[in-house]
Order: sequence, then structure tokens, then C-alpha cells
Amino acid sequence: MTAKFAVKLGTLGTAFAMLVGMGACSGGSMSDSSNSSSDTYVIGSITTISGAAAAYGEAELKGFNLAISEINKAGGVNGKKLSLQNLDDKGDATEASNAFNRLSDNSSVIAVAGPTISSTTAAITPLADSAKLATIAPAATSDSIETGNYVFRACFKDSYQGEVAAKFAAENLKVKKVAVLYGTGDAYSSGTAQAFIKTAKAEGLDVVATENSSSADATEYSSQLQKIQASGAEFLYAPYYYSTAGPYIIPQARSLGFTGVIMGPDGYDGLQTSENPSAFNDVYYTTHYSPDDTSNSKVAAFIESYKKANNNNDPNTFAALGYDTIYMIKDALEKAGKDASRESVRDEIAKLNFSGVTGSFTLDKTGSPKKSVIVLKEEDGTPKYLTTVKA
Repeated sequence: MTAKFAVKLGTLGTAFAMLVGMGACSGGSMSDSSNSSSDTYVIGSITTISGAAAAYGEAELKGFNLAISEINKAGGVNGKKLSLQNLDDKGDATEASNAFNRLSDNSSVIAVAGPTISSTTAAITPLADSAKLATIAPAATSDSIETGNYVFRACFKDSYQGEVAAKFAAENLKVKKVAVLYGTGDAYSSGTAQAFIKTAKAEGLDVVATENSSSADATEYSSQLQKIQASGAEFLYAPYYYSTAGPYIIPQARSLGFTGVIMGPDGYDGLQTSENPSAFNDVYYTTHYSPDDTSNSKVAAFIESYKKANNNNDPNTFAALGYDTIYMIKDALEKAGKDASRESVRDEIAKLNFSGVTGSFTLDKTGSPKKSVIVLKEEDGTPKYLTTVKA
């Protein structure tokens, strides 16, 4: 995810901005710090838990905490407990860099989970490489992030879900004429759109209209949507965020008479539907996780555990990705052994053969998984599991 978001549900509590677990820092060289002298592995985390992207970071943090609680109850890793030190980057690249430096200067921090969005993840990538501190971003999907050295992902990349959406349009929906609307000033929106366009053409689809907005958080799209409606498109790919697609793009498209399919990427998770939920019928989106995915045996157990820990609330995609991120670090720690160092944990992450709530995968040379993609379909304002597109 990239930097421009709106808060999903009101004002978030400031308590999430506090450090979770061990918060003390110490200096010294951390390029190969062994953590064998302590009875605790400290995992640093950087999440966006205040500001416009807080809905995503809050969910990730809940996923982190659930995984750590489960691991500790099961005996920990290599005879040690896990502890989380979380810092809030507020969705800001400078804040993220400062937070990462605080974590890397703490010799007890063995690995980092986060940051939440692509712009903040891009900011800390050179810092992670310099500090030799392995970092796994749960949901930073932008292709522009230089991963594969000390930064990895739990999510697939933007280009991958753009490709999947185009193939889904051609092979599953059997449409012929497609249109695209995207924000030129946003790497997530524009990158996903370009991948869709390239694959759509390769699949033999007719891209009859390509429209854009200057940003991904505008509120008025009538001019672009009128042109798309006039083009005869049967399908509109509009890679924006839930806070823009829900209240603006989809209702405006329907009000102008567009009755075709509207599809987006994982940014549609948490889609805010209007007072007329039927306007959201024939809206699809690609994502990493669905509670209705019966093809993955780990999903049901995760949901049960999450609901017990979170007042019977259901987990979303970002909670699932956060949960898997911690288990990826746990698996790497186990393989690195009791004398695990930052470098050895990094090496084990790169070799992981991982099976989690969001799928089973290995990491490619860029540190990104190529894994199955979930497709959800809105039905009267509620997202329903439709299919899993295999990797």
C-alpha cells in the first residue's frame, strides 16, 4: 500500500501508539548482534497506527500481537519468548526512518515487522540493508521498493495483482472491452493500472478507455467516468483505496449509468458502501485472504483465535498479513538456532518455504512471494469469497 488513505472507522485510540513489549534501547554496533544471552527475542515493528492510514496499521498490529501470544503460549522459539516493540510512523517516511533507526540501534532487536505502507517501507529499505536488520513488510505491495537484500514481503506485488485482474477479466468474466481509471500521482494506483493494461492487451482484450486523476484521493470523477461510459466498456479496472472507491468512484459510475463490472486491487479491503448497497453489486477485488477460503486449512483456526483475542471481531486482510509476518520471522528464528543473529535470520527468511493464512509460498530473488490470489465479489454491500486464482 502507498501513502494516501482515509481512516476506516473514526478516530483511533492513542493507546496503539505506545510501545508494546520491551522498549529500552541500547547503542553499539548491531551488524551481527547475537541474541543468545537473553531469554527473549525482541521483534521490532513499525506500523501506521495514527493518521490517515491507521485502519491498516491497527489491523496489522493486532495480527502481530496475536501471533506472538500464540507462539509464546506454545513455548516460544528456541526456548525463548518473543516480545514486540512497536513504533508508530504516522504514515510518514521521515517518521518511519526515525523509528527504524531507533529499532536498529537496539541490539536486542533481532528482526523487524513492517512498515505498513509502501512509501514508508521504501524509506527504510536502505536503512535495513545498512544495519543488516531483516525486515518483512506485511502489505507494502509497490514494485518500486528494492526488496530481496534485507527487506522482504509477506504480500504479493502490485504488478502481480494487476496481472491477475486482467487474466480474471479475460478468462473468468469473458469480457472483451475494458477501461481503466487510476491516480497518476500515486505509485500504487498507477503501477497496478499499468500492469493491468499490459496484461489485458496480451490477453487480447480491447482497452477502450484509459482515464486518470491527478491523485488517488480525489472526490470527483464524473468527467473521467462519462468518457468511460461512452466508450462501451463492459469492465472498469479502478485501482484506488477503499476510502475513495467506496464513497466516490463506484457510486458516481453507477449514477452515470455504468452497469458493467468494476474491479480493484487489495486497496478495496474495507470498502465503504453507500446507503444503496446494490450499487456495489458486480464489484470485485483481488486480495490476500478471505475468511471463506476453505481451500486453506489454516484460515478457520486463525479466525477463531483472532476473535477470542479481539472481542469477537473478525480479522481483515491486514491482520492476516501481519499474523503471517510474525510466523515467517518465527520460522526463520527456529532455523537460525539459539545463536541466531540478524544476518542468519535474514538468510533463513530468504530460504523460507512458508505456509500461512494468506497462502503457501517461497520468496523469489526480489524477496517477494508469488502466491495464490483471492478474488472477492461484493453482494449487497458485503464482500463474498468467489475464487482463488492459483499462482
